[in-house]
Amino acid sequence: MNSDLHSKTKTKLKADLKVYRGYASDKLLVIFGHVFKKSPVPLSEKTKFKHAYSVLRTFRRKTISNADVYLHYNNKKIHTKTLKDGYFRFSIPLQTTFQDNAESGWKKMEVELNHEGKSVKRTTEILRPYDGKLAFISDIDDTFLISHTNNLFKKLYVLLWRNVNDRKIFEDVTVHYQQLSKAGQENGETNAFFYVSSSEWNLYNFIEHFTKIHRLPKAVIKLKTIKTSLSDFLFTGRGSHNHKFQKIKEIIEFYPHLKFVLLGDDSQADPTIYEQICKTFPQNIKAIYIRQTQKKQKNSTQKILQNLESLNVKTCYFLKSEQAMLHSREIGIV
Repeated sequence: MNSDLHSKTKTKLKADLKVYRGYASDKLLVIFGHVFKKSPVPLSEKTKFKHAYSVLRTFRRKTISNADVYLHYNNKKIHTKTLKDGYFRFSIPLQTTFQDNAESGWKKMEVELNHEGKSVKRTTEILRPYDGKLAFISDIDDTFLISHTNNLFKKLYVLLWRNVNDRKIFEDVTVHYQQLSKAGQENGETNAFFYVSSSEWNLYNFIEHFTKIHRLPKAVIKLKTIKTSLSDFLFTGRGSHNHKFQKIKEIIEFYPHLKFVLLGDDSQADPTIYEQICKTFPQNIKAIYIRQTQKKQKNSTQKILQNLESLNVKTCYFLKSEQAMLHSREIGIV
């Protein structure tokens, strides 16, 4: 289980370091995270009130700007500082390229925070994809995690009053995603997965733990700018979705040799964003999957997918994951 969810720091720290899963290509390594004031906030799995309180606290965490952060890599200590919102990112040119699949998969790396004379170290993992032809980028809310995005009050209710064990996943999502993860691979190797969402970094621990509970493929998770005030909670996951386009664009540019499959839903802007991605990368997108979140399919989504078919992108607008799995077999992904 994720230590951030279940362990309490014995001594209260003046600063805390959170490092997210990173990724690497043959030429570049990327690791990112945040520096916060005080100790981590464990998400409670006890009473509903304790869970709601812990969620609200995650939206009140304050960050530290210009903090000193170090990446331990290749017997070196690489130094950077956090930005105004406490975010840091290492983009490190690799001195030697990966030679074979033995150097692929998930690898551990250590990041250190030095603040006011005290040191905090955290270990994270970075993904270097195995050799293959496919990678997958999936939305989260109402794509695999039932979030009721179309109903703001219901969305906030389940976020506050349903802990990570009580939240629901769509039927057969795990089976489909596991099939995609193993498609075309052998010897236990897997395809690269990325989860890109309009949820904020505040919810990273929850998302990471949820995907683990439901045995979804381990993935690099990329979220929206962190929120640091309670009023921001009321607008979680809403507003502009331009960041999703930029994050997906960055991933595809990072791995130009791969064909990507994009998975999303019709509750917000996924169809429009994915259309923009396909037009920007006409050779890189193999298929688009859009989950239907209401009783009827949306005309606007149908038109977008029809247009993408004319670009030789396979599309599937589905209500149940069983339909998506059948489509994946029909087009030869699995």
